[in-house]
Amino acid sequence: GFPTTVNPIVQNRLIPVFIDCELGTYDATAEKMQAAISPKTRAIVMAHTLGNPFNLDAVMTIARENNLFVIEDSCDAVGATYDGKPVGSFGDLSTASFYPAHHVTMGEGGCVQAKTASMRKIVESLRDWGRDCWCPTGHDDTCGRRFDWQLGGLPYGYDHKHIYSQIGYNLKLTDMQAAIGVAQLKKLPEFIAARRKNFNRLYQGLKKYEEFFILPQTTPKSEPSWFGFLLTIRPDAPVKRYDLVQHIESRRIGTRQLFAGNLLKQPAYQNIPHRVVGDLTNSDIITTNTFWIGVYPGLTDEMIDYMISTIDEFMAGV
Repeated sequence: GFPTTVNPIVQNRLIPVFIDCELGTYDATAEKMQAAISPKTRAIVMAHTLGNPFNLDAVMTIARENNLFVIEDSCDAVGATYDGKPVGSFGDLSTASFYPAHHVTMGEGGCVQAKTASMRKIVESLRDWGRDCWCPTGHDDTCGRRFDWQLGGLPYGYDHKHIYSQIGYNLKLTDMQAAIGVAQLKKLPEFIAARRKNFNRLYQGLKKYEEFFILPQTTPKSEPSWFGFLLTIRPDAPVKRYDLVQHIESRRIGTRQLFAGNLLKQPAYQNIPHRVVGDLTNSDIITTNTFWIGVYPGLTDEMIDYMISTIDEFMAGV
């Protein structure tokens, strides 16, 4: 996983519950999710791994049956769809990232999407220092009661623009970033198409190695918006990730691990309060055997073929 999926849970003194995923889709099964629910469970938080949607039918059914919030981490998956609907439109909240390497960028930052007006009000308050006022930028007295409030221990009539009902943050984007984002959105369809094309070319070039690698598997009913091309070396294959990655990197091709792998192996998470349901066998395999290469839309066919031939060169010696 990635730290930011879990960190807010820990930072708010809540208890994250970890379950294992399946290799190939890197999605959790409905059975594992159901087994993890306890009377104290309040939300399901999951990421669409590298642009491949998780099983939203299962997640939303479990959430409805157990009265849980759903938070979609869509940072890797802008433009992906599940059953014809965009990811990020199913849960109560969803996140997207505008980090430079993602599908669209504003240089940095991201966004939160809220399903309801009441949830949006809370999110915007947290964004704006925790302010209770919900006036849009440049507007005053939307509520018609700006000087007629009494909240907390404040005197009656305290200016609502300066009443704070949340312990908030200062997380606003600049106008310049917004302008870049608007321009990027216009290009998003061609970015997604190019990523899918590059992914498919890599798949066709590497499927001959399926006895050695677990290739990425599309979640049923979904159309991914690929962020990268995942390869998991099969545990019984005569290939070591370290050796293969060193070979690829020596040819000036970038690689990445699947982010933090099993988060509970990371130094920062050794002593956090948490719960694990079942084993994390596949997460451990990912930590030792998985890596990915890029499908950036600026890559040409020649570049993709060079990536394939570089892996061919290594595999010829296996």
